[in-house]
Amino acid sequence: MSHLSASQKTGAVPTRMPPTVQAFPFLDLRAQFASIRGEVIDAAARVLESQHFILGPEVEALEKEICQLTGCQYAIGCASGSDALILALTALEIGRGDEVITTPFTFIASAGSIARVGAKPVFADIDPQNFNISPDAIKKAITPRTKAIMPVHLFGFAADMSKIEEIAAARKLPIIEDAAQALGARYEGRALGSRGVMGCFSFFPSKNLGAAGDGGLVTTSDPQLADRLRILRVHGARKKYEYELIGMNSRLDALQAAILRVKLRHLDRWARARRENADRYRELFREFRLGSMVTAPIAPPRLSHVYNQFTIRVKDRDALREHLRGRGIPTEIYYPKPLHLQKAFAYLGHKPGDFPASEAASVEVLSLPIYPELSEAQQRSVVAAMADFDAE
Repeated sequence: MSHLSASQKTGAVPTRMPPTVQAFPFLDLRAQFASIRGEVIDAAARVLESQHFILGPEVEALEKEICQLTGCQYAIGCASGSDALILALTALEIGRGDEVITTPFTFIASAGSIARVGAKPVFADIDPQNFNISPDAIKKAITPRTKAIMPVHLFGFAADMSKIEEIAAARKLPIIEDAAQALGARYEGRALGSRGVMGCFSFFPSKNLGAAGDGGLVTTSDPQLADRLRILRVHGARKKYEYELIGMNSRLDALQAAILRVKLRHLDRWARARRENADRYRELFREFRLGSMVTAPIAPPRLSHVYNQFTIRVKDRDALREHLRGRGIPTEIYYPKPLHLQKAFAYLGHKPGDFPASEAASVEVLSLPIYPELSEAQQRSVVAAMADFDAE
């Protein structure tokens, strides 16, 4: 169904005055909860009645359902998306003296997990068209100490996995997919999280599949890695008080798993709504003639974007954001400073200019509301306010 307005169909210049729209949040989790309230309350009550709160049947059921979604043979629930990355690196025995290649344009957990296991994060710049790690930059970053490649599927859009897989295969390097923002996204017909040796997911509440707190999961089709991951998440023990490895306490709560299982039933519908909202934004950009002002995210047909964020590029980002804030329009910036310029990674010795594409993105990106319950009127108010800024 077309989202074109009457003014767009007739070629008339659209009004720049936004309609009267009540203030709305950047992400409306209350609206989501209202639509599934009964299911969530029933699931929570089921867990409370069982008094089985950590791992157990609910977690096992969720793991099986994620396997069906991703096509992976195994899924291992854990305490957070950050822990999922740490567990994956630990399962590969990556540690001190090793290097792992990742992107500087991402959330800190990607590189932070590498540092946490004692390895060195080695940054490779991004492709400015899709914000994801550049395969050519990966090639240049490989050294004899490289032990893995960690692409991040940023904003719910796949990194260029075919090229990354070619590079990794030629050098026999494992790929750990940071798919924290990309559950349900696909690359050439295959689910993200199934392309590398392991895929790492986050169930932080703001994710497309969000828990009522923290949660994470690792996918793999390698039985040995799956076994190690299960042991590592429970202090390195297969049996109580029998420790095979130095592990950690990273178990998924049954309450979170039960809630996630409810939400998982709606994930496809929510993803369709996000894509429809993304298409509507693009149509509104055309209607309000913002093509020279805004660069919308790309969405090639062979890749399935799940729009954890709808991130545009604009030259006067900070001024536009301030203008939108004045109109009551919520926005976010993911991410305002790339990791190589963060104080936490100063020990790596990077300086401004080392990763120019990431640095340019950090001053131009702006994420607009994209959640499934967002209305057409709300989206129109966003773009109308942007058009007013463009006209000033």
